[in-house]
Amino acid sequence: MKRILAIICTLIAWGTLGSHDAEAQVRVYRGNSTYSGDIICTVRDGKIYRKNSSYSGDILCRISDGKIYNGNSSYSGDILYNIRDSRLYRGNSSYSGDIVANMQNGKLYKGNSSYSGDIILNKRDNKVYRGNSSYSGDILYRFDGPLTLPEFYAVWFVINYIY
Repeated sequence: MKRILAIICTLIAWGTLGSHDAEAQVRVYRGNSTYSGDIICTVRDGKIYRKNSSYSGDILCRISDGKIYNGNSSYSGDILYNIRDSRLYRGNSSYSGDIVANMQNGKLYKGNSSYSGDIILNKRDNKVYRGNSSYSGDILYRFDGPLTLPEFYAVWFVINYIY
């Protein structure tokens, strides 16, 4: 009886955790808002969707193996960025001249720089601030859950180059 009960509990827990992970998504909001009308994009299953959509036609980019692809593509010609060692490279490059940005200690720097004057933005507590600011008026966008570095870069791309 104990064995059957243990199996049932395990199956229930596994089913609950499995369905939770499958439904996991992170919404990105404009500024410091949490209003549904201010959703910029949604991150789900390695894809960035327009606003709060889950429609495959609204996939803005796809993340796979440290690469960001245009739309829902997996074709090597559609690689927008390659991520290696916290650096964002243009296309499928790993050449130092193709570094677009790099992330260090929650700060996104231009190119391969680590100079404070080259800080593009900084991330603190799921909020993204302009430059090196921590002032609430400088919040560019916020997200309601954790993002991996590739997801963070993909969201940054979407906000800067699509919207």
